[in-house]
Order: sequence, then structure tokens, then C-alpha cells
Amino acid sequence: MADVPGCCGPTRPTPSGAGVPAGGVVAEGVDAERVGAGADAAGAGAAGAEQPAANARAVSHDWVTVPGGRFWMGSDAADSFPDDGEGPVREVEVSTFRIAATTVSNAEFGAFVDDTGFVTEAERFGWSYVFRGLLHPDARQHVVDGVVPDASWWLGVTGAHWRHPQGPGSTALDDHPVVHVSYGDATAYCSWAGVRLPTEAEWEKAARGGLDRAVYPWGDELTPGGEHRANIWQGTFPTDNTGDDGFVGTAPVRSFEPNGYGTHQQSGNVWEWTSDWFSPFWHRRDQPRTRVDPQGPPRGTSRVVKGGSYMCHLSYCNRYRVAARTQTTADTSLGHTGFRVATDG
Repeated sequence: MADVPGCCGPTRPTPSGAGVPAGGVVAEGVDAERVGAGADAAGAGAAGAEQPAANARAVSHDWVTVPGGRFWMGSDAADSFPDDGEGPVREVEVSTFRIAATTVSNAEFGAFVDDTGFVTEAERFGWSYVFRGLLHPDARQHVVDGVVPDASWWLGVTGAHWRHPQGPGSTALDDHPVVHVSYGDATAYCSWAGVRLPTEAEWEKAARGGLDRAVYPWGDELTPGGEHRANIWQGTFPTDNTGDDGFVGTAPVRSFEPNGYGTHQQSGNVWEWTSDWFSPFWHRRDQPRTRVDPQGPPRGTSRVVKGGSYMCHLSYCNRYRVAARTQTTADTSLGHTGFRVATDG
């Protein structure tokens, strides 16, 4: 059976059930020996994230510079999730760095694949998780038997991966964020591109856009003046998404106005990998390693993901808030998870 940490989505089964999606049925083409790949990928670097290989390929990203300095990280608000480790609210110092204005798009990831022949973990396992409401009609026969506990809207689908995000028959759109990418897939792209994943602290500082303790990248009101600022769920989750924000699945990476630093959609659309191991406790102690360029704990079993997705809804998951966080195991791939890249300032 798959586990469901927080609200992010199910994780790939543990080694005892290697290669078995929810329900215990082995998907076609699954390598049952290949579990946990990427969990121990590149070590910590100057800012605590993965460092590219010395001969890494330089590619063009639209960078924004986030000035170094202190900011207030985390949340203790009534609508936060203490069990996720959102608190305490703490003053954190981060050195100047650059972060991509958008998440990595299908076109950008495709250039990496075309150049290297890289095969993602979803492709190697033979299946990935797709939201039931977005399943392509041609993919119905590819659904793996079984139900994800407490999250029946997720389906294990053979042949679902970044090129076919809603399963066989669907096609990835160039200007949409790449999804169905694991942590290992993301770090492989980073090594090729000469970049790295942001730390959680870097990601959150960038998302705040210079605002002090605001709930969202644009302020404290979800829809100021009735204007949608993010691609999240409207309607009744998980059965009816009205699409009032213009989208029912992923949106193009520049669909909404940027925040004060110039980053797009760090709230909603897709969850984003960071370099930090997940812990709900490690950062609570006030000490230099948790307050100055924090890199997260030295080890763990899953990585921090941030930002929420098009599936987040107040009635079930309001983790589209800047301070929100959850965890995903390194080999898991999902139809609502992607990444953006960073580099030293």
C-alpha cells in the first residue's frame, strides 16, 4: 500500500512492496529492485543544496536575484499545520542567491532528455500517480487495481510519466510545468544544467517576495478584489473543480503575475522539490545551523516540498500558503509535483 504524508499525495511503496502501486498489483515494466533511487543523490553544497558536476551544461533560465538578509520564516497561525513543522515563526538569515522565475517547463526538461537520453524514475518503474479527475480516456485501461488509502482520487497508472502526464493518450504541453519527476530526476536535471535545487529557506524567502510574514506571495488575502492569483482548486474537492481561476489541471508557468521579487506561481500549480530532508522538529532549536543559511537536517527519509498545487483546496489542504510544507519520498513521482532551480548569488 502507498502512504499519504500530509496532503501532498501518495508515496511509492516501501522496499517490501517495491514497484507495487496502491492495491498491491505490480505494474507492467516495473523493476522491483529499484526503490529509493535519488534519495542519497548529490551532497550538500555551499547553500545546502545539490552541486552540479564540474562539466555541467549551461542552459538559459530566467533568473531573479533574491537579496541576502533576514526574514521571518514559518507560521504559527490558526490555519497552519503544526504537525508538518510549520512553526515556530523564526528569524532566518539567507545569503544572496538566484532562483528561476518559473518552475522547469516541459520544454526545458525535454531539452535535457533530448541531450542526454535520461529516463525518469516514473518511466523506469513503469507507472506513476495521476489524479482521477484528469485521467485521459485512453488511459483507463492502464489503471492499476487498488485504492490509495484515504486518497482514492489518486490512481496508479502504467505509462504515466512526464511526456504523458494524464496517462497514455495525453501529451505534455511545452509551457506547462514538468510533472511526474522524482527528487532524483530533478537533481539529474540540475547537474546537467549547472544549477541546483533551492533550500527550503531559500524557496520560502523567494516566495515571500520581500513581504513581511504575509500568508501568500502577494499578501494576506487569497483573492484580492475577487482576482485569482494562483492555480488552486475551486468548488468541492475532489469531485468538482469549477476552474474559476481558468484552470483545472496544471497552468502555463507564467499564468499569474509575479511576486515582488519576480517569481511566478510559488503558490499553487505544482508542488516544488527543495534540497532539504524533511523533519518537523529539526529547525525548532535556535542555533546557527537552523538560523543562518539553514540546509535542513543531515539525513532523513523524505524531502521537503513546498507551494501546494492545483489540487489544494481550503476544505482539505490549504498548503498553498508560503509557510506550508509537506514531505515526499525521493523516488515518488506525481501528476502535481515539479521543481524550480536556483544558483548561488
